[in-house]
Amino acid sequence: MPDTPTQRKRRIPQQSRSRERVERILDTAAHLVVRDGVDQLSTRHIAETARVPVASLYQYFADKDDILLALVERDIEEMDRRVAADLGAVDRLSVGSIVATTMSAFVAVYRQRPAFVEIWLRGRTNQAIKVYGREHNKRIAHELFAFAQGLGLVTSAGDQQIAEIAVEMGDRLFQLAFESDIDGDATVLQEAVKVVTTYLELYATDAGISGVPA
Repeated sequence: MPDTPTQRKRRIPQQSRSRERVERILDTAAHLVVRDGVDQLSTRHIAETARVPVASLYQYFADKDDILLALVERDIEEMDRRVAADLGAVDRLSVGSIVATTMSAFVAVYRQRPAFVEIWLRGRTNQAIKVYGREHNKRIAHELFAFAQGLGLVTSAGDQQIAEIAVEMGDRLFQLAFESDIDGDATVLQEAVKVVTTYLELYATDAGISGVPA
């Protein structure tokens, strides 16, 4: 079967001018998503607003869904960087501090990049985005589980599937928090941290509860 548009390999711009053009396309698409919504987005409108030829847009993106996927990829990469940086600044690591720091890092990027909220937390009609997001959830669950395991914060009864469940729980609660509030409902976000922490602490060691020096 032929590849669907969102499965095609995306051309990577090599020259600085081309990279700037791609970033302008993505920034423009993000602005239009927030202003008009995902359903109103079109490649022609993006190109016109970004002041680039439509043909240039199609050099790098197969269609509208491909642009939306690229936006999600860019935003999730920023989240991963933020999580790593914020965890690196924690003085005492425990299951609770890892959960709170990770979820806080996600929320900070959501608030900086409202288009992500529209595309991922309120939409998910793009199958490629759904697949990419679920794969990211699994990957970060495995990475954080290995991190906690290496510090002796989780018992042998815990495994990677437990971490995956915790990440999916947080993801669903984030959907609820951002459903009608672009900044996220503060109460739901606070409760989300409690829910995920309480669940994971069922599999925490004594050190996982009290914490260890970073």
